[in-house]
Amino acid sequence: MRSLLSRSPIDGFILAILTAVVVAAVLPARGEFADVLDWVVVVAIGFLFFLYGARLHPRQALEGLTHWRLHLIILAFTFVVFPLIGLALQPLLRPVIGDDLTSGLLYLCLVPSTVQSSIAFTSMARGNVAGAIVSASASNLLGVVLTPVLVVVLMSSTNGVHITGSQVLEILLEILVPFILGQLCRPLVTPILKRFAEPTKYVDRGSIVLVVYAAFSEGVRNGIWSIVGVWQVVAMAVVAIVLVAFMLWLTGWLPRRLGFHREDAIAVQFCGTKKSLATGLPMATVLFSGSVVGLIVLPLMIFHQIQLIMCSWLATRYGRAAAALGAAESESEPG
Repeated sequence: MRSLLSRSPIDGFILAILTAVVVAAVLPARGEFADVLDWVVVVAIGFLFFLYGARLHPRQALEGLTHWRLHLIILAFTFVVFPLIGLALQPLLRPVIGDDLTSGLLYLCLVPSTVQSSIAFTSMARGNVAGAIVSASASNLLGVVLTPVLVVVLMSSTNGVHITGSQVLEILLEILVPFILGQLCRPLVTPILKRFAEPTKYVDRGSIVLVVYAAFSEGVRNGIWSIVGVWQVVAMAVVAIVLVAFMLWLTGWLPRRLGFHREDAIAVQFCGTKKSLATGLPMATVLFSGSVVGLIVLPLMIFHQIQLIMCSWLATRYGRAAAALGAAESESEPG
């Protein structure tokens, strides 16, 4: 089976993501299984960030925290460039995909970056993981305030908008606390990680596949695919592909023009192009009335799956290039 996957023209990780989507469409998590899956995802994410904390030397974590230029450009892409693009596309897309889906496209441009997949892809591509952790976490923390403000200002949807502290607490408990625990336990955990380096690398990919299945299952349970026509979904998918491709190009080109090193540029690219389904879905239920939530979040759901597939391909390509470069440098060193 492993040799078959190695000969496949499609990367095994992408196949796993597509499989998760298909399984969720046919057999979505329901009832008690869905409740258990939610907890499994939470535990997987917590364990993921515990490992990141254990892998990073405290000096690297401190450098990630103080790298203000990196965090500023990522936040600018997330909360300035994306909203401007969303606004610019409004008059062009309303005649094509309708008012609700076009509003949904603008909404996806306003939500914060993903956390777990941004950092996992940065790690796979051998980028600045410490900086990605800080930037992605900061994006979600700031997004709890900035996203509703942007929705009110840009979408004129002020009815029922309110913010609770539960979203902030959830990010702290799932992301920052496990990371800090990993840092504290690093002397004890490092020998184990070195011994089992190969199995632990699948934690990054496995957590993303779990998130994809859980998110798609929720969409299927809510009957999102029966609300719109097939042609609208196809049109939205094309728009999402173009938007992801453009943002990947922009976030890859601009940081290098500004003098960022390779590792930092990779962190910008994978943190600055993502939009969080896990944060955007519950926030939409707070910000919008129940009758339009399904259509509002559909563009975000489509964009989320496309960004995972495209970024997984790019991260794998970067990772292989970095591995090949490291092997070449090792061979060139005198024995």
